[in-house]
Amino acid sequence: MAIWHCNGGKRLEGACFVQGAKNAVLPILAASIVCPIETDLLNVPQLSDVDASLRILRSLGCTAQQQENDVYIDSHALYSSQIPHSMMESMRSSVLFMGALLARCGEARLTLPGGCKLGARPIDMHLDAMKALGAKIEENGCEIICTAHKLTGTDIRLPYPSVGATENAMIAACAAEGETVIVGAAREPEIEDLQEYLRKAGAYISGAGTGTIRISGFEPESHVGHRIIPDRIASATFLCAAAATGGDIELRGVDLRQFSRLQHFLKQSGCDIISSRRSVRLISDGKLSSAGRVSTGPYPEFPTDMQPLLMAALLKAGGRTDFIENVFDSRFGHASELRRFGADISVEGRKASVWGVRSLKGAVVSAGDLRGGAAMIIAALTAEGESLIVDSGHIARGYEHLDHKLRYLGADIFLEL
Repeated sequence: MAIWHCNGGKRLEGACFVQGAKNAVLPILAASIVCPIETDLLNVPQLSDVDASLRILRSLGCTAQQQENDVYIDSHALYSSQIPHSMMESMRSSVLFMGALLARCGEARLTLPGGCKLGARPIDMHLDAMKALGAKIEENGCEIICTAHKLTGTDIRLPYPSVGATENAMIAACAAEGETVIVGAAREPEIEDLQEYLRKAGAYISGAGTGTIRISGFEPESHVGHRIIPDRIASATFLCAAAATGGDIELRGVDLRQFSRLQHFLKQSGCDIISSRRSVRLISDGKLSSAGRVSTGPYPEFPTDMQPLLMAALLKAGGRTDFIENVFDSRFGHASELRRFGADISVEGRKASVWGVRSLKGAVVSAGDLRGGAAMIIAALTAEGESLIVDSGHIARGYEHLDHKLRYLGADIFLEL
């Protein structure tokens, strides 16, 4: 259990580099076992979810080591196709090993994955994609056994652009005979990063970033070197924190195309944003106005992971902002905790309405999930007095040294472990 201590009212100022993307590195770690290969990854964030993935790799027989932001994996000695239940339940992204193990071993044994509790997050699309490629699926309670003597290329039509299902299908299809076409694929930047890694590993793959991805063979390389893209959700967290505190910060090493929708809403709320090729600067006077109507959706729409962050940034914004959650059916759990600061938020189904208040007061709150926890920190930074955020480990799943970086930018915050 960790407790964040924050004395609000400090303006964030300065510059910092953005960490590597959590949602890009996790599928790439899974893909590193698709064939016997050595992998060197750069710009890998030091996160508990990364640690969990490395433990899974080691449990399967691989060498997997992290030194600061560099990761080395050697998958030649992989000997198991079963992931222990204790490792599966720690994070949802562990399900990505399904496609990789099926491709490498012809079998994958795993249990239903864990992670943040955000309502129904079925893996039916993952299983249907494996079946389409020729896998047989058996379910025994929480255990799932996927087997395939041979995977065969086919058309996989996703009813929804699920990021995880797209990634699992991409990885498994590398071992399929013939061409696989994924129709209705997710288009997130992290999908493009996975494609780039798979290409370097020997896959003939194209189309990532569009709704149709084609995989038509695999000629394994012996070694891959790859740099993980910047984390757009971490970038959004710092921008929202600066907007809320009336700050002036510069983020370096970012890809501005990845969060253009957030920039739109922050500008609409009164922030000045100055961008260059690999950096963005946000200037705020702290007197924000409503962002109007914010609707989440699959990329390139506004990301659901940024919804709690922007909501926390606009708690004192003039007028009303409506948030429509179209991705998860239970993603307003942070609203009740934000009310403890004095926020005026009403929730009805998939809609949350925020009426700006004059001030927020320090409070004791809980981080119920990763991005909800980050929202608590943003609110605490703008509240009067001290706030305590009780965190059972969620924030460390997605943010590298967040307390250090916020202190560097001027926040009065520390983490008690």
